[in-house]
Amino acid sequence: MHNPVTKLNRICRHPLSLLLGLSLLAASSWPPVEQTRGEDKTSNTAAEFPDELVHWEPIVGKNPVFTAQGEGHWDVKIRERGWILAEGGEYRLWYTGYDGKREDRKYLGYATSHDGLRWTEWPTNPLVHNHWVEDVNVTKQGDLYYMFAEGEHDNHAELLTSKDGIKWDWHGEIEVRAADGKTPAKKPCGTPTAWFENGTWYLFYEWLDRGDWLATSKDPISGVWTNLQDEPVLSTGPGEYDKDLLAIDQVMKYEGVYYAIYHGSGSGTAMPRTWNTDIAKSTDLVHWTKYAKNPIVEDNKSSGELVPVHNYFRLYTMHDRVDVFEPSGK
Repeated sequence: MHNPVTKLNRICRHPLSLLLGLSLLAASSWPPVEQTRGEDKTSNTAAEFPDELVHWEPIVGKNPVFTAQGEGHWDVKIRERGWILAEGGEYRLWYTGYDGKREDRKYLGYATSHDGLRWTEWPTNPLVHNHWVEDVNVTKQGDLYYMFAEGEHDNHAELLTSKDGIKWDWHGEIEVRAADGKTPAKKPCGTPTAWFENGTWYLFYEWLDRGDWLATSKDPISGVWTNLQDEPVLSTGPGEYDKDLLAIDQVMKYEGVYYAIYHGSGSGTAMPRTWNTDIAKSTDLVHWTKYAKNPIVEDNKSSGELVPVHNYFRLYTMHDRVDVFEPSGK
């Protein structure tokens, strides 16, 4: 197995500063994205993916590390993707709680931890009362937190911002336009996943979990995004594990290569859906190669996120409880 300590130290001098390097900071050698059709494929060899990103095992005796409070509370259940940031020696988790009924309002919850394993729910939860907030993705740029989430109307993407990660301002639904810059893209635009680099924001989003599209914006608060192309950059199949549905949960950059953590399903029309966690890689954010041995986590564990912890990564899955995995053999 590759040594993750050596690899991470190439990227940052202090481990916790890696978080910004993965999710926020621009890479000076990064080329502009070409507006060409993204045709995803499966790698011919599993060795093309770093061991420390694809081989996982649950931390024994720790899972789940966080759950909803259950009956009698505002968060009877946890819904879809949550998000963890490591900042200043503390781990911060934003998640969606609800009363267990699919059609009822979804609320934004918050919890903190000193080790990423034992979590304390924020005493004034939920943080947002007057807006539907679901399937969240949080990134920090400068002194502002940006939260991309699904909203009330057809799970369409919305934006919230905050200066402290606790008090959030709702900016409304995101307007996604087709590649011509004029025609509205088809709704919904769900599971919004943001990436910022070289002054440009990139937003990955799914349409009914049938693939992922990519739009860009220079100013996310403007609410206007334009597709790089009108075809998906990541499509379902050909593997059985994601032949029916998929959606990207996280995009990060590691050793000069982009990686997408995504959830997939090949369960057909069976309900409830059975999901897994998968990985793909890209050099330009448009053309993606899927790991030959996907899924990297099965057993209906999905909505995953890689989080830097000391000198290695942990993998957290979020739906409908938070579980944690460490690299195999660590």
